[in-house]
Amino acid sequence: MPDYRRAWYPGGTYFFTVNALVRHNNDLFVRHIDVLRMAVARVKHRFPFIIHGWVVLPDHMHCIIELPQGDMDYATRWRQILTSHMKRIPF
Repeated sequence: MPDYRRAWYPGGTYFFTVNALVRHNNDLFVRHIDVLRMAVARVKHRFPFIIHGWVVLPDHMHCIIELPQGDMDYATRWRQILTSHMKRIPF
């Protein structure tokens, strides 16, 4: 198991890459971009953050977000975004 090192800085700015589990011939993120946008907006309303950049590609996405001063819980935000997105797309 990899030894991941996580940086926890209150009010920090973070870069993330999120990959689809299956990347070959998978357009999940762009095909359901409207659902992803709603999931991000819903989570952003409940757990505020600033989006400095977000790139969505067919099988993965990159983003740069900044958390509010005193807040370092990016894990909850990602969990909420991905869970909300996955629950609303048809399989």
